[in-house]
Amino acid sequence: MRKLKAAACALILSGSVAQAEPLFDAAGRAALGAEIRALLLAEPEIVARALTPPSAFEDAVSADMDRLTRLAPRLFDPAQAGFGAADARLRIAFFTSDTCAACAQAKDDLRALVATRDLRVTVFSLEDAEARDLAATLELTESPAYVLPDMMLQGHIPPVILERYLAR
Repeated sequence: MRKLKAAACALILSGSVAQAEPLFDAAGRAALGAEIRALLLAEPEIVARALTPPSAFEDAVSADMDRLTRLAPRLFDPAQAGFGAADARLRIAFFTSDTCAACAQAKDDLRALVATRDLRVTVFSLEDAEARDLAATLELTESPAYVLPDMMLQGHIPPVILERYLAR
């Protein structure tokens, strides 16, 4: 019902209500007006959302976050190959390749971080078909790649930068 009310609000705010008026008699318009008024009083931010739809960037970020949330059990499963305490508070899924020159250094950097932080690194080798499929689902195109619960980074990231991301 809430989505229906929001849709009616959007219809009225968009100026298309004149086209919809023949669908309602005076009592129907009054009832709809009362519902819309109640919705706007309860959720005034709906007007701003209706007038400023999300940008393509915001849509892409939202899609990425949805994917990260959906794939988190696989990405951060302590039963997967990796290093660091299985119950660590901080988690990184690390995608690496044997053909990547920077991947070995990145893995060494992560091992050093595990020694000083409460961090678990799950390692996915892109030589494995399942890891390649997971990387493709995440739209990772570069190695090494780091996936945190709320962001994805591609290319070798210096440890000092990773530490700042982990400290948030």
